Amino acid sequence: MPSPVAPELKDRPANERILLTAHDLFYREGIRATGIDRVIAESGVTKVTFYRHFPSKNELIRTFLAYRHERWMKWFVDALERHGAKRGKGIDALVPALRDWFADAGYRGCAFLNSVSELGGALPEVVEIARSHKRDMTAEIEKLLPPSRQRAKDAQLIALAVDGAIVHAQFDETPDAALKTLDRLVKLLRSNGEA
Repeated sequence: MPSPVAPELKDRPANERILLTAHDLFYREGIRATGIDRVIAESGVTKVTFYRHFPSKNELIRTFLAYRHERWMKWFVDALERHGAKRGKGIDALVPALRDWFADAGYRGCAFLNSVSELGGALPEVVEIARSHKRDMTAEIEKLLPPSRQRAKDAQLIALAVDGAIVHAQFDETPDAALKTLDRLVKLLRSNGEA
């Protein structure tokens, strides 16, 4: 007997139900741990319908990552703005924005870093998708920094520190230490006139 479809998905088209179900399961439980049969059951579609929309699990993974990228980048830009970010003068919004994300009950780290860990060797295109996501994240961070010759390099440094904070927030008892360290790095860069 199929699982009941989540009420918020019930009236959506089949391809959306599949994608949104896969998104939640892949992010919460991992891509390898989530079988296609579970996605089919929880999205309330038949196998034929599933495979008509997603001919393979790899296709669903690519679609999941594209959707996650769009969703996360929108959230990131909105969160930065909520915390006062302005072009060239908004790096102080970074840590509070990340604090919001880390405090979310459903936080499971970066879907892209997690996907590379799970599938990077088996599905190399996941690595390129993650690189593209990280380039876009870095570009948003760069927009927060004042113009300088070092702006792109400083954004890369901060983005690398953000990734470290994301990982630490997954296994530390609280994300506070990671956020304090990231905040310290940003303040050091700013006091040196680099950020």
